[in-house]
Amino acid sequence: MLPIRERVLGPEHPDTLTDRAYLARWTGDAGNRAGARDQFAALLPVRERTSGVEHPETLNARAGLAYWTGQAGDPAGARDQFADLLPIRARVSGAEHPDTLAARHELAHWTGRAGDAAGARDQFADLLPIRERVFGPEHPDTLITRAGLAGRTGEAGDAAGARDQFADLLPIIERVLGPEHTDTLAARASLVHWTGRAGDPAKARNQ
Repeated sequence: MLPIRERVLGPEHPDTLTDRAYLARWTGDAGNRAGARDQFAALLPVRERTSGVEHPETLNARAGLAYWTGQAGDPAGARDQFADLLPIRARVSGAEHPDTLAARHELAHWTGRAGDAAGARDQFADLLPIRERVFGPEHPDTLITRAGLAGRTGEAGDAAGARDQFADLLPIIERVLGPEHTDTLAARASLVHWTGRAGDPAKARNQ
């Protein structure tokens, strides 16, 4: 598709650039994370030149580059890119726009992956009530933030707190997403993990 778009519309036509973004995303989802990162890195300056540095599609390309930077093995790089992106998202789209909240979630996630569990915990804790208010308490994005908060709570040293948060979260995720959804299974595995880490290995075994 992309070569045809480039030939018919030109390499910098908006539809061609949209196809490039899709190709980058699907490249990453297919397992080539470094390839996705590199494709977004090549796309971003074209988006900036043709659409402007604060155009929504340019910001989407920045988010894609940041995300796949982390997925390709550089969590600190992803953290720093999302930290740079967030104030622009908030100014352009609004502090509670879904894209801004997604950037906040990613910043918290990569902060934790880069080694600052307490900082990530606090960021998730600040984000959660906003997502609950904007999306509702059982929206999948809200539940993902709850899972992030629970996990980073444990990694910051409170295994019992993480266990209790996952115990509260699991029945909601099961009801909303289904008992065999990947996010449900991840929450169950986390509950088992933090149950054991909180000092009850026999219960963890039986879970």
